[in-house]
Amino acid sequence: MKLAKFIDASGIADVSEKNKALYFAYYHLRKENAEEFTAGEAAKWISANRLGAPNTARLKANLADSSRTVRGSKAGTFRLHHNFIKALDAEFPQLSEQSQEVMDSGAILPPVAYDKTRGFIESLAKQINVCYEEHAFDGCAVLMRRLEEVLLIMSYQKLGIDSEIKDAAGNYKMLEAIVKNAQSNTTLGLGRNSKDMIELVREMGNYSAHQITYQCRREYIAEKIEGYRALVQELLVKAGIR
Repeated sequence: MKLAKFIDASGIADVSEKNKALYFAYYHLRKENAEEFTAGEAAKWISANRLGAPNTARLKANLADSSRTVRGSKAGTFRLHHNFIKALDAEFPQLSEQSQEVMDSGAILPPVAYDKTRGFIESLAKQINVCYEEHAFDGCAVLMRRLEEVLLIMSYQKLGIDSEIKDAAGNYKMLEAIVKNAQSNTTLGLGRNSKDMIELVREMGNYSAHQITYQCRREYIAEKIEGYRALVQELLVKAGIR
């Protein structure tokens, strides 16, 4: 989580000067492993983000009186109390190194598109969003392709026609073959836009996964977002999940 998102999520702008310092100290602890801080550093964090211009002496006195801090190893330094860290870890698990929860802002797939579907679908959707939000566009493209493949297979299974996308050994064929079948399969009955989108997403994901010099860019994904959302929604219905 970037600092700007943490500021919005934590509501730092609306808390006291002392608590601003404590929240910033927690962020730097989790992002930079900065276990100790001074009132001067905290004041700089606050002013650098245009959230006030604290008086350092007053802030130091307030931090010293707080039950959420303990003395640091050097004079004038503070550490966050274990209970305060534990509470914020629960509130912001995405900042904890031990957490595997993915927090996203719904850039590609809004929460309404994937909430209460399946755990693995929700996880993939969140990872797609985070990759896009954090500029990991190749990763985003590959995961978009993966979710498409998962939902296509689940749709075939729901309709009882998955034998059409299996080889002689009973294994599912490569996505290219699945997409080709899906574009003409009347039982599946994809909409016209979805027929086009499944190939565009497959191709983009393949480039990101296999082309050595290829680099996916924001605009390559951005132009497909609306169509991809519609595709995911349609496949969730066909798979019997929505």
